[in-house]
Amino acid sequence: MGPRESIAQLRGVSVVAFLVLGLLFLVGFQSPPRPALSQASSAPNQNPAVVSSSSRISPPDAGYSYPAGQTFTYNVDWRLVNAGTARLRLDTVNGERHVVANADSTGAVALLYHIHDRLETFFNPQTNCALSLQKHTEEGFRRVETSVRYDYSIRKAVLDERNLRAKSQKHEENDIPSCVANTLSAAYYAASQALTPGSKMIFPSSDGGKAADIQVLVEARESVKTPAGSYNTVRISAQALNGPQKDKGTVWMWYSDDARRIPVQMRARAFWGTMTFHLSQISTTSPQERAGQ
Repeated sequence: MGPRESIAQLRGVSVVAFLVLGLLFLVGFQSPPRPALSQASSAPNQNPAVVSSSSRISPPDAGYSYPAGQTFTYNVDWRLVNAGTARLRLDTVNGERHVVANADSTGAVALLYHIHDRLETFFNPQTNCALSLQKHTEEGFRRVETSVRYDYSIRKAVLDERNLRAKSQKHEENDIPSCVANTLSAAYYAASQALTPGSKMIFPSSDGGKAADIQVLVEARESVKTPAGSYNTVRISAQALNGPQKDKGTVWMWYSDDARRIPVQMRARAFWGTMTFHLSQISTTSPQERAGQ
């Protein structure tokens, strides 16, 4: 199968779910998007949270320090094709952790399918609870703006979405437990825990839809070579334990085996193939980037 035929297979798949897949723990962890409503409306919650009593978010491991002020850039390969680039940045704003991720298609993928996605989240560094999530989605002709607010006082994820091309809106409020992660914060959450080979963790995650349990297995230590250098790493795997995406995909991440826990490499496997993210550059965040410019 050539690159053109392979890329054509992806047109029915959310591009965020393959371009920032491994990096952001996205594939298999969230409920599929519901059809946009023709008019602004409020959809009642018909999908209570399915998270189990053993699923929980824990504070950071003692001695762990979030890598604030650093930007990680990745080359993305898919079926021997250079599919795109992804960038992950974390800073501290008013005492909260602020994460921004960007994904862009490149090369043959960009010629056949335009991708420019941006995700942004805030989370509490003491509890690891997600506070908000913003998504800007440009995939082909699709243009969508999504905002999620986590209201723990009523245990709801409040989602508002605007489809700019279809000129439609939707509003949802879905049940969540007392603390959840999301697409962006999950990668840092896993890094903040004790990564001892043979151990596992289960935590709830929601991007505004139905919450689901994510199981992370700490598999082994392994040496990894990337364009940014060679690293001793700890490899983990992650899968959804419940919800519509159970058994639909697996994500592997390699963190540097030191106090920094840098996300060195990511790999995601789903029905459309395997996507691999290779760390290509680590840079210090500029003042303009910290200001969100």
